[in-house]
Amino acid sequence: MATLDLRPLSLGEILDRSFALYRQHFLLFVGIAAIPQILVLAFTLAMLGTFVPFFAAVAAARGGAAPELPPMAALGPILGIGFVAFIVLVVIGLLAQGATVSAVADFYLGRTTTIRDSFRKARGKVLTLFGVGILSGLAAAVGFILLIFPGFYIICRLLAAVPVAIVENQGSSAALQRSFALSKGKAGRAFLILLLYVMILYAAILLFTMPLNILAAVAGRNTSMALFSLALSQIGSSVASVVVTPILMICVSVFYFDLRVRREAFDLQMMLHAAAAPAAGGTADVLS
Repeated sequence: MATLDLRPLSLGEILDRSFALYRQHFLLFVGIAAIPQILVLAFTLAMLGTFVPFFAAVAAARGGAAPELPPMAALGPILGIGFVAFIVLVVIGLLAQGATVSAVADFYLGRTTTIRDSFRKARGKVLTLFGVGILSGLAAAVGFILLIFPGFYIICRLLAAVPVAIVENQGSSAALQRSFALSKGKAGRAFLILLLYVMILYAAILLFTMPLNILAAVAGRNTSMALFSLALSQIGSSVASVVVTPILMICVSVFYFDLRVRREAFDLQMMLHAAAAPAAGGTADVLS
């Protein structure tokens, strides 16, 4: 597989390259995104099944009967299991982000990759990615507390932190500092990438879930039908997330490489290393 053309890109070219990568490797990226979403869906459906007595009690209350709500003591273990499941899902979601970035990096080097290989490369960075998520959230929270605009600005400046952590093997705080330095003067591009992703995501979720939500509303007091409709709605939402979520991380990865081309003449570095690499050795790994 040939390496991707490395040159400064306009915002339109960043998006065009991102969607081209997505189309060319659709099954790979959707497969990476599907793993955490399948677990999220399973957990959500399990929670719906667990709270069936609650919904039944609400329906009975509407009919005039005395509700029989589940005792609070029974909710303790459920909440505990839910918290543990939430942490597991967050970790797997971070791994999926890292795996997507790793796959894009491989394509930039002209390599082929698989879902398994991408997750394997991201596996050792999970603590770093968790730290990046926590520190980015805290930085953005401080910005929102001060004023709304600085919060969005900080999010945009830290958008490249995950690719930095994966590609350059940087620690959490170093990845944030590096992202902030690389994205100087490019926060507007990052904002437009995020805005486009949010628009596509919500459009897809509405497309997949709106008819089912209407069906749940029409079901009214029919608890079984309402729960079935809600379950289908969750499935539709998960499908939308699987299809759309890779777009963000692919765009962020291409955005990161474009920043390196602009700031550090990364395209020239790649050409020099490729020329110096032995003919049998292939492309040298110069990403870090």
